[in-house]
Amino acid sequence: MQDIRLAIFDWDGTLMDSVGRIVACVQGAARDCELAVPAPAQIRQIIGLSLDVAMSRLFPLSSGSGSGSVFDERQIAALIDRYRHHYLHDATPSPLFAGAGELLHDWQSRGLQLAVATGKSRRGLDRVLDETGLRPLFMTSRGADEARSKPDPLMLEQILDELELSPRQAVMIGDSVHDMAMAEAIAMPRIGVTWGVDSRDALSRHEPVAVVDSMAALRELL
Repeated sequence: MQDIRLAIFDWDGTLMDSVGRIVACVQGAARDCELAVPAPAQIRQIIGLSLDVAMSRLFPLSSGSGSGSVFDERQIAALIDRYRHHYLHDATPSPLFAGAGELLHDWQSRGLQLAVATGKSRRGLDRVLDETGLRPLFMTSRGADEARSKPDPLMLEQILDELELSPRQAVMIGDSVHDMAMAEAIAMPRIGVTWGVDSRDALSRHEPVAVVDSMAALRELL
C-alpha cells in the first residue's frame, strides 16, 4: 500500500467507542415515541447509516391510506429529534479507542493525509472533532447530511474530488459492512477493523486488503 496518500476513517466504532451510546440513545428514542424498542443487535446493524435511513430500517413505515406518508415522515422526524436529545444528555461513555489519537498523529506527522466519512451529521461530527481536539489532523470530512447515506460512495467521491486524488490513492478504514461496501463501489482499497459493529467474516465479504484486530496492527499497515 505504498501509493496511498489519504486515509479516510469512519468515526463511530472505528475511532470512537460510541456503539453503546448509540444503542442506548436509539432505545431511548423508541421509548419516547412509544414504539417497540429494538434489540442491541438490530441497532448495531444500522450504525454508520444516516439517521433517516437508519430509523426507517429499524421502524418500518406504516402503509396507511390518505395522509399516512405524512404521519410516517413525522414519526421518523420525531425519532431523530429524540435520538439527538438523548445523545446530548446520555451518560454512556464514548471515548476514543486506545491508540486512536496516537495513530492519527503518527500518520499525519509522516505526511499521510487524513479524512473522515461518517454516518454522523455535520453538527454531530463537528462536536466530536472539537471535543477530542482532533479537528486539525483532518484535511476534510463528510457527514451523512452532506451526501447520500452509506453504502452509496458519494461522500468518498466528494473527498477525492476535493483533494484531487484517485480512489487507488486512498484507503477507507471502517468497522462496518457499510464502510466496506461504500469503498468497494469505487474500487477504493479498504481495511476492516473488528472492534466495532461487524465481524471479521462480514467485513471480509467485501474483499478488504486487510482486517485487523488492534490499533497497533492497523498502524503497521501504512
